[in-house]
This record gives sequence, structure tokens and C-alpha cells, in this order.
Amino acid sequence: MSFGKPSFDSRPKNENPKSKIAKARPAPVRDSVTTINADGSHHALFPADVHGRFTSWRRYSAYLLIGLYLLLPWIPINGYPAVFLDLAERRFHFFGFMLAAQDVWLLFFGVSGLGFALFFLTALFGRLWCGWACPQTVFLDHIYRRIERWIDGDAPERRALKAAPMTANKFTRRVAKHFLYIVASLIITHLFLAYFVSIPKLWLYLHEAPGEHWAAFLFVFIYAGLLYFNFAWFREQLCIVICPYGRLQSALTDDHTVVIGYDATRGEPRGRLGTPEAGACIDCNRCVQVCPTGIDIRHGLQLECIGCSACIDACDDVMTKVERPTGLIRYDSHQGLMGETTRWIRPRTILYGVLLLIGATVAAFAFSTVKPASFLVYRMSGAAYFVGANEVRDQFMVRLVNKRTVPATFTISTEGLPTGVRQSGFNSAVTLEALTESVSPLVLLIDRKDYTGPFKFTVKVSAAEPAFTLSREIEFMGPDARLLEEEDHEKGIKR
Repeated sequence: MSFGKPSFDSRPKNENPKSKIAKARPAPVRDSVTTINADGSHHALFPADVHGRFTSWRRYSAYLLIGLYLLLPWIPINGYPAVFLDLAERRFHFFGFMLAAQDVWLLFFGVSGLGFALFFLTALFGRLWCGWACPQTVFLDHIYRRIERWIDGDAPERRALKAAPMTANKFTRRVAKHFLYIVASLIITHLFLAYFVSIPKLWLYLHEAPGEHWAAFLFVFIYAGLLYFNFAWFREQLCIVICPYGRLQSALTDDHTVVIGYDATRGEPRGRLGTPEAGACIDCNRCVQVCPTGIDIRHGLQLECIGCSACIDACDDVMTKVERPTGLIRYDSHQGLMGETTRWIRPRTILYGVLLLIGATVAAFAFSTVKPASFLVYRMSGAAYFVGANEVRDQFMVRLVNKRTVPATFTISTEGLPTGVRQSGFNSAVTLEALTESVSPLVLLIDRKDYTGPFKFTVKVSAAEPAFTLSREIEFMGPDARLLEEEDHEKGIKR
């Protein structure tokens, strides 16, 4: 089946097609990636601009996501930014909820929950995340390509500009475009750094010499350089070559997954307007021209498709102009495109839904166990226990951490101690400032005559506001009671 010569071929008319094969872009096929030339080099894409309801919705949602990214370090909640990953103090703030370094293990449940949610979403709607919410797509389509279109024009102008010799006009455009790329990359990187150091500290860094904060300075320029390389040149190759999600797609979807598809039953055979017995597709290649990864959606679902819906709006626009029903390319399942009923409830969605529910339940329970304080009881370095002339002694350290952002008073107590056990060097009431800790000794002594062997006891920490109690079971270690009794008997010590 012939698709004709693509209208986006950027090869000059007088160029010998055999002299520079790598420059000629073939029609997209399923067996190879369109963005890679025959010699393995990168073939730059020039996706045309498109207008329509999905494009508008994607643009609004992208601006909302970009706005959230820019504003989250500025929005204060409980005295801290909405999202603040304070690595220096090992405190992680998420919308008023704070995790200390001891609580980082809980992030496993958050990340796994997001993974199950992505699996469930993919089983229902394919790569909806990639086309609508992935940072790569959001920043590329709605910042960098906006800059490119503003300076270089739409696809035909950009292709012509690339093929044209270097002139003052072309040089000026190239410098302006890449200058704005660099500025955008630096802004994005600085805001990203603010998630770790806060806006006030970032502002301070900007007004001091780079040598004062060389690590942050180095990070900004390395990360901004990676962003510039990615969005100025690498672009769609990140989705095609590096991101594993596209390859997982085939394992997560089935014939009932709603994806972007071409209605071949209605569209075939293709033919120009006026062609007898032709289908609805007029073979204009407009769907190919607007695709940001260079595929032909009429070949079916492909690894490169990110579900951005540009081809839907492009095709609907053409169908409206030629006075034919829209929806030739649409969101639908393979079964739906074949005229069958799409089943939403099926083994795959049930399995992923159950995993998502289990993950969410476990995550909710795990996060509910987070307390405003944490404490640890550990044995002092040295001998495990000490046996004196009149007593047996164990020595511990109690480390208490106030994880709240306000001062708090805690009561520390012991329970389950046998009769005769004394405490020494232990303060039962401790007041800690916000986000501070204290380490106190806990020394337990018992007379030799009262000692009957190792025993276990409990150390508790409690607070009134908010009311909570933490406890840890500890073992008092000592010698074998019978050996100690024999030793005392030999010495003539009465027990």
C-alpha cells in the first residue's frame, strides 16, 4: 500500500537523493523509528502546530502543572514550603506533613502506590500520563516548542530555515532561540533547587559569590545543561530510547484499553477527495505532520505514541473542512474500533485495581503510624553489663527526637522493672525545641542479693498535645544468677 511522498520532506529539490540519504525522511513505518536515519543519526522532527479541543485541554492542564511546579516552593504550610526536601536537616515536608530521616522508609509505600496507580491508569487509558502530565511532555510542548514556534514559525518555516544557508537572519534567530532555551533551563533548575534549599536560601545564594556555595552552583549549571541538551536536541528520543514506560505499555494494555487509534474500517481504502469508493481518510498526512514522535497512527498503536491527541485534533479539523464526520482518529479501544463493546471490568483492571487498593491501604496505615516524636534506646559502648561488689549495673542511652515544628514536652518512664531496681542519671521530663533532639543516660542498678537473672522492661515516651505514647522493650543483661549466688556464698555474703 502506497502512502505517497510525505509533505514534510525537507530535502531540497535539486539535491541528489543518493548523495545524502540520511537527510531524506522516509514515510513512517512500524518496523523502524522515524527519528533515526539510515546511518543511525538523529533526524530532527518539525511537528506542525494544531488546534482543537484536546490541544486546548492539554494546554490548560500543562499550564496548571507548570504553575504548581513554580508555586509549590513559595506556598507556606505550617511555616514551611508546601514541598520542601530539606536534606541539610534531614526533614521532608509534604503539604504540612513532615517526615524525619527515620521515616523515609515510608516513601517506599508512596512510590509503590504511585506505581500501582500508573499500572491501573495504563490498563484503562494507555499512555495518558505521557501525553498529558509527564514533565518531559509538559515542558517540551508548552515551553520549549512554544519558544521555537514563536521565533522560527510553524513547521514549514522551520524546515525551510534549517535547509537554508546561514544568513544574518538565521544566525539571529538561532542565537535568540537558544538563548531563551538556556534561560528557561536555568529558571527550571533554580526552582528545582528551591525544593531542597527553600526560596530564601536560594535568593541568598544568588546574591553571594559562587564559591560560597560551589556545590549548588555546580548542580545548577550541570542540571541546566542536561535540560538544555534534552529539550533543545534530544527531545522525543528520551521517550523512545530511554524511558522504559513505552516498552512496558504492551505488557500493561490489552484490546480493551482506551488508546488513540485509527478507524480503518471507516477510513480505508484511502483516497483523495473525489476518488470513487474511497474511504473517509483523504490521505492528507496531516496526522503525521503534527505527531511529536513522527509516527503514522494509521499503522496502529506503536511504541513511540505518547497519547498526546494531536493527531485527533488534526484529523477532526480536516474532516470538518471536507464536511465528513469527525472521529476517524479518536480515543477508543481496539475492540471499539472494530465495532465491538469495550469492557472496562476485566481481569487486568481487577488485578491492578486490587493491587492499588492494597497499596493505598498499606500506605495509609503506614503513614498513620508516624508520631510527632521518635526515640531510640541503645546500650552504652563498652561491656554489656557491670558486676560490682554490691550491685549489678546496665547502662543505656535514650535518644529522643522532637519532629514537630514547635517546642514540646515529653515524659519518659520505665515499666516492668522488678522490685529493687533503681534508676540513676535519668530525667523523666524533657522539653525540646522544634526539630531538635536530646540524648540522656539511663542507668539501672540492682543489688546482688536481689538479682535473679536477666529481665525485660519497657521504656515509654508520652506527650499530652497531641496525645500519643511510644514504647520500646529492652533487656537488662547480667550474669547467670546461680553463678553469682555461688560466688557470693564463697565470699560469705548472705543473700
